[in-house]
Amino acid sequence: MKKTILCTLAVGFCSLLTAQTSITPEVLKKLEGSYTGTPTEKALRNAISNVGLQKMAINQENAGAKDKNFSIEVKNTGITDQKGSGRCWLFTGLNVLRGRAMKKLGTKDFVLSQCYLFFYDQLEKSNLFLQGIIDTKKQPIDSEIVRWLFQHPISDGGTYTGVADLATKYGVVPADVMPETYVSNSTSEFREHMKRKLREFGITLREKSEAGMSEKQLEALKVEQLGTVYRMLVMAYGVPPTQFTYQGRSYTPQEFFKTYCINEGEDLNKDYVMLMNDPSRPYNKVYEIDYDRHVYDGHNWLYVNIPIEELESIAIASLKDSCQMYFSCDVNKFLDRSTGIADINNFDYGSLLGTTFGMNKKQRIETFDSGSTHAMTLMAVDLDGKGNPIKWKVENSWGRESGMSGYIMMTDEWFREYMFRVVANRCYCPASVLDLLKQKPVRLPAWDPMFSEED
Repeated sequence: MKKTILCTLAVGFCSLLTAQTSITPEVLKKLEGSYTGTPTEKALRNAISNVGLQKMAINQENAGAKDKNFSIEVKNTGITDQKGSGRCWLFTGLNVLRGRAMKKLGTKDFVLSQCYLFFYDQLEKSNLFLQGIIDTKKQPIDSEIVRWLFQHPISDGGTYTGVADLATKYGVVPADVMPETYVSNSTSEFREHMKRKLREFGITLREKSEAGMSEKQLEALKVEQLGTVYRMLVMAYGVPPTQFTYQGRSYTPQEFFKTYCINEGEDLNKDYVMLMNDPSRPYNKVYEIDYDRHVYDGHNWLYVNIPIEELESIAIASLKDSCQMYFSCDVNKFLDRSTGIADINNFDYGSLLGTTFGMNKKQRIETFDSGSTHAMTLMAVDLDGKGNPIKWKVENSWGRESGMSGYIMMTDEWFREYMFRVVANRCYCPASVLDLLKQKPVRLPAWDPMFSEED
């Protein structure tokens, strides 16, 4: 009798375990009961399946006219369009630099060539990958760093440090000196060929190393490989000029950059600070991400993590002094693209789907639900009577037909939830923030959750 009872209990216990770990017929029956098929549920299901979630989730209570006036606004330099490419970081950085050039040139119609600097971005990233393969030649091919390198041999995306390093090293040219091409406006197809070729070169370098080739010989082979890369880039983007004439004067790209885009003695790396708001990590610390750079001998992404209130204060100080900023965020969260307004109350997905979405910013970062995806130029803020921000405005690079005639307006509530970083001149940062830069940075791997190139 005891044996029978024990066996029965054991079978019941095993059944219970199965029910907890698998979707059994009994569990499925229970789940099916969560949809009752009421007339309201049927109507919602029909509407969602034919119209889509976003249109159905528009929050009519928040759909009224919005105040589009800003108490502090830096004069815009005009809307650009990155089209079918992931170069927002480059457009944003060059938009800031061209604003300076326009003042010095005394013109209202001027654009810097994104194609020119993108050519060298792709060349430098190719070298970064191939040299990374040489540097890790002794590690197994399935090690985390080698796997990461082969997974990410090259991309369109980037960050502010790429703009700073590339412009400093190669200079800049006006857009009509090296205009856009079909491929630079639509990069995905060519990029896949570049990835394939770089992976082939990477495998060759590892095989040659295993066969006994010295590091010096490997680096010589890498230069030969880069010759192929250079030729491919010329086919796609054109020949980058080394000398050109503008307004009757001859320049090298470096001369043009130093003359019109920076002040005498200014350093785009040393004089600027990348400020991050990442509540998933301790504040008041400096972080550096490995391999998060565009140029092998350039700068990794290094940032100071501070509370949102401090970051906003620095951004406001910069805008008050008519200084635009490189800015990045999780752009598609609650953005109404038709109006160009980012507001967490734009859409009520919870009511539509009969649930709630309750993660905070820290939890969204930790679970990969949110991260920086797009860079724009921060150009305006609207303050209340006490000096607190109400809303913000950015110059985007999706063309004039996008959003608010090419601009995006963000409520401060949205800004605090989905903004991640700004790059500010050191002169707008308090001593307490600058002192943090004296710390030894916490090194993070390239595959860290907050590593995200803006595109």
